[in-house]
Amino acid sequence: MTIQLYAFDTPNGRKISVALEEMDLPYQVNVINIMKDEQFAADFLKISPNNKIPAIVDSEGPNGQPISVFESGAILIYLAEKTGKFLPASGPQRIAVLEWLMFQMAGFGPMPGQVHHFLGLSDESDKRYGLERFMKETRRLYGVMDRRLATHEYFAQELSIADFAILGWVWRHPRHQVDLNDFPNVKRWFESLMSRPSVKRGFDIALK
Repeated sequence: MTIQLYAFDTPNGRKISVALEEMDLPYQVNVINIMKDEQFAADFLKISPNNKIPAIVDSEGPNGQPISVFESGAILIYLAEKTGKFLPASGPQRIAVLEWLMFQMAGFGPMPGQVHHFLGLSDESDKRYGLERFMKETRRLYGVMDRRLATHEYFAQELSIADFAILGWVWRHPRHQVDLNDFPNVKRWFESLMSRPSVKRGFDIALK
């Protein structure tokens, strides 16, 4: 059984490659070059109705039947439940994992993503407003994470899919124009995760 991963070299793509490596699941990469609009191909639309990466196809899904899964948060939950790893089955720790996963999906992804967008604009007047707005919120979110990690080794006490989700975006901190020295607890957590062999493999695998 080999899971088919459809992805590109983005934070959302990397969070899935890291999770697959940490869960020791065999997978094959199918690069979807979003710079060439390959996400809009009819065949990919069947897998990802929102024309977004990442997506997966598992030939051995529930009841042994093939299944496709889109949206990175849904993929992480699916893989965690499939393997029984990085997401407790019940109780407060499961709730904490889901809280921090939703934190990433709803905030620490969309906000730095807007920073990426406005940094790419050539018109300085367009840039100024967007960067002021979204960089301020991005730094606020780093502060939320730093306070959490001041008292926790990981976001939900034990290593979980929430960490993989957030890691994909902290990986891009230079592009956010954020110095991790300003957020020492995030820096400690980031360096600890990036030193893990499975995480390194997840980032090293070619996604473009």
